[in-house]
Amino acid sequence: MTKISELDAQTQIELEAAAFRRLLAHLDSRKDTQNIDLMNLAGFCRNCLSKWYVSAADEKNLSIDYEEARERIYGMPYSEWKDKYQQTASAEQLATFAKKHD
Repeated sequence: MTKISELDAQTQIELEAAAFRRLLAHLDSRKDTQNIDLMNLAGFCRNCLSKWYVSAADEKNLSIDYEEARERIYGMPYSEWKDKYQQTASAEQLATFAKKHD
């Protein structure tokens, strides 16, 4: 068994990229999971991933538009995803969010 600490940098990057792509595919398959659910449970959502993507690009001196990053994360333009899949947050979801993020 290979230890992670033994991996060369390129292999580590490839594994991390594969895990990220799998996360995006998983989120794409679970459009029923709303961003507020992710925020309440894990403290991040699809929009956070979009912002992290832009931030990672900034660290490489690349300028990536936030809306383009959102399209990468959501698999379609955000406005389209929002129209098709976003549901109105329940009072319970909003209360949980407020309690965790006040």
